[in-house]
Amino acid sequence: MKRVTIMIEKDEDGYVAYCLDYGVVSQGDTQEEALSNIKEAVEGFLEVASPAEIQDRLAQKDIRQLDVEYA
Repeated sequence: MKRVTIMIEKDEDGYVAYCLDYGVVSQGDTQEEALSNIKEAVEGFLEVASPAEIQDRLAQKDIRQLDVEYA
């Protein structure tokens, strides 16, 4: 079991889901469908990718949260 970071956003055709850790993208008509599809896509990626490719993709990411001021 591995925990990954997913972002889902609405677009004109439904929802797009991004796995921020590995750069995998999927979509669905609903948030639930997009989440199910990205889970399947990430699992598929992890099954076929070499350990070197997995490490490469992780090494290229620097995901952070940042506090910003606004009025």
